[in-house]
Amino acid sequence: MKAVVLAGGYATRLWPITKHRPKMFLPVGEETVIDVIFEDLEEDDRISEVFVSTNERFAETFEEYLADSSFEKPTLSVEETVAEDEKFGVVGALEQLIDREGVEEDMVVIAGDNLLSFDVAEFVDFFEEKGTPCLAAYDVGSKERAKSYGLVELDGDRVVDFQEKPDDPKSTLVSIACYAFPAETLPKFDEYLEDGNNPDEPGWFLQWLQNRGDVHAFTFDGAWFDIGTAESYLDAVSWYLDGENFVHDTATVTDSELGENVYVMENSVVEHSTLERSVIFRDSIIRDADIRGTIVDEDTHIENLDLSNALIGAHSHLE
Repeated sequence: MKAVVLAGGYATRLWPITKHRPKMFLPVGEETVIDVIFEDLEEDDRISEVFVSTNERFAETFEEYLADSSFEKPTLSVEETVAEDEKFGVVGALEQLIDREGVEEDMVVIAGDNLLSFDVAEFVDFFEEKGTPCLAAYDVGSKERAKSYGLVELDGDRVVDFQEKPDDPKSTLVSIACYAFPAETLPKFDEYLEDGNNPDEPGWFLQWLQNRGDVHAFTFDGAWFDIGTAESYLDAVSWYLDGENFVHDTATVTDSELGENVYVMENSVVEHSTLERSVIFRDSIIRDADIRGTIVDEDTHIENLDLSNALIGAHSHLE
């Protein structure tokens, strides 16, 4: 069985934090988002190889990351795009990867910006039991939030209907970017695209498959974060910290008040400041400031400022 980790997005909603780094490399605790996925896939003996599907712009970053990591399964598979408006869409990128890498085995696909509370092996167990195309589904608990995703309707664990980003959701059970496809399904990517179907949203492809045969859904409780915005990233960090704070051993915090869910990275200095639900990247200085719901990128100096719900780019000097 092969696995594909989707890492080709440009994360423009998180700029400037992700303008020069893939959002999968955003830290949550002492690991990055994508590390958690790689660890699950590395430990599963059924997965023989992991293709990291990224774009030309971030290819060198991923090459360096994989060369320095302890993971043995991941290999890079590069889309020929360098900007958001050149993207093939998720289904288009998968069809190209299948052809480019000659994939002929069962295939598991996971978005590299997904933070999952279940072990991927549980999903693979479910897929092997069903022997059909499968997806993971999660109850987001809010119809307003459900409007941003593909909704699934189930009969038991069999998918009987889809709604892709509906204006009026029927439920709050959404399909997340975690899929599995039997080997015999892979040629259908090309058939689907040749028929002129939507190349971007995988939900449309799963709906197309569901109209031609069984598709099953693996539902789970716990947590799921789709890290595409500053809010969702801070939500993921807050879930990990669970109301506590994380201050790296090499960071210094003096005469300051840290509220809940504050993450201060290596070699940063916080003095005479108040911080709440914020992430401070490495080598930054925060002095005489009030920082709330904010992400401050590396090597940044902030002094005598109040910031709320802000994204501060690297190497900035604000006072």
